[in-house]
Amino acid sequence: QVQLVESGGGSVQAGASLRLSCAHSSSTYRMAWLRQAPGKEREGVATFRSGGDRTYYLDSVRGRFTLSQDRAKNTVYLQLNNLKPEDTAMYYCAAGPDYCFLDARCYNVWGQGTQVTVSS
Repeated sequence: QVQLVESGGGSVQAGASLRLSCAHSSSTYRMAWLRQAPGKEREGVATFRSGGDRTYYLDSVRGRFTLSQDRAKNTVYLQLNNLKPEDTAMYYCAAGPDYCFLDARCYNVWGQGTQVTVSS
């Protein structure tokens, strides 16, 4: 199984930026960032397929968050810009089959998470 380790979270003011990192032990067909706020279901935030030409984003983060990768370092990033209080959640890096896309329920491999807290 793929091993995933997230980092980069923190507590910031609204409008600030963070960059989350996900170090993974091996390649996988599809990777994603998921998040879960207190009392809410886990949701897909961003995902891409290795070799694909598109990155998919949750509507509420499109234009503010950017997913990228450094293949040489086996690391996936999520750049969070213009953070809002509603972005407060535990963020997880996840791996799964190609058909998962932004369906958080589909992923069965994820890391321990990194907390993002945004105050107004």
